[in-house]
Amino acid sequence: MPINLDEYRDVAPKGTIDLLRRLSEMGKDKRFLHVTGTRYGSGAPEILRRLVPMMQTLGIETRWEVITGGQDFFGVAKSLYNAMQGREQVIPDDMYQTYLEVNRRNAKTLNLDADLVMVHDLQPAALVEQRPRGRWVWRCHLDLSQPQRRVWSFLRQFVNRYDAAVFSLPAFAQRLNIPQYLIYPSIDPLSDKNRELTRSEVQHILERLAIPRDKPIILQIARFDRFSDLLGVINAYRLARKHHDCRLVLAGGGVVHDPEGEAVLAEVQTATAHDSDIHVLQLPPEADLEINALQRAATIVLQQSLKEGFALTVAEAMWKGKPVIGGTASGIRFQIIHEVTGYTVHSVEGAAFRLRYLFNNPELIGRMGAAAREHVRRNFLITRHLSDYLTLLCIFRDGSSG
Repeated sequence: MPINLDEYRDVAPKGTIDLLRRLSEMGKDKRFLHVTGTRYGSGAPEILRRLVPMMQTLGIETRWEVITGGQDFFGVAKSLYNAMQGREQVIPDDMYQTYLEVNRRNAKTLNLDADLVMVHDLQPAALVEQRPRGRWVWRCHLDLSQPQRRVWSFLRQFVNRYDAAVFSLPAFAQRLNIPQYLIYPSIDPLSDKNRELTRSEVQHILERLAIPRDKPIILQIARFDRFSDLLGVINAYRLARKHHDCRLVLAGGGVVHDPEGEAVLAEVQTATAHDSDIHVLQLPPEADLEINALQRAATIVLQQSLKEGFALTVAEAMWKGKPVIGGTASGIRFQIIHEVTGYTVHSVEGAAFRLRYLFNNPELIGRMGAAAREHVRRNFLITRHLSDYLTLLCIFRDGSSG
């Protein structure tokens, strides 16, 4: 679907759209291909669903391919994902072979011919083994600061065959034999997940989700997995609730076909079974309007993940004028300006203290929320992301990789 870039003039920093048009003139004769492991979900697919049409609108020939594989392959990918984020995993040789076979099969069926090929994350990383022509860039959205060494050694052999790598933060990167670039992820302020909603739209969605608005809402949106520290969030809410009557909403997904997700959800449901002020929501992959409404209805947003890539839910909440109390995971800590747009905390008790402090100072909630929105406008909008990718295309247009 074509996207009218002029609609972003009112939300992006001044001069951004004119800059995009000038950059696009330098790359109109080049073809840009993105490759991911899935077309749905958060992270890279969510960004590309908006970014690819924007590049096409600018006259850049841009395509998006997705590798295919069976359930066994995506089970392997999940194990690799956990290992690269620092969780100990047992990955036997036959799992590595499954990964390689699926990549080699996809290399024969996908159209990988382009001037610049950007391969996102782990699932398709080994496609570079069969690269045809053009420049290839590996785009990593994960926190690789403490990967399981054996798994990283396996993947690094492929990453070093790319012309460059792109990471979301310096702390996420690893030492490589190729140039590395820094590009922050982004949110689209005009997508269904982030566009303005009327009060009646928000109210209608919350009524459908059975979330009353009779008291302040604390919200965390995160996958049901171990990294999200959902039990810690529940304990922080309970400490704060001793002093302020409020509700907690835990909304997330990642449960279908995931035994770990099912186990975490069961633990959360058990821990919250006797508290009518805690609402546990299983959201489908494309629940954009629901997430938008929940963030707009929230008083304070938590993001207590123990390990996280960039956590775009932080930027989404800040764009909606909400202060965010986040954990110290690098991707979260980087987005929050401590004591200006929210707080970073190191413990359940720290989160509870900041919740109480904000509830006791409601004027500070509004002031922090306004600062948070402006911080996102200047740093984390998709228009800035688009300019970064166009710049990368210009860097490689003449075969340069330096």
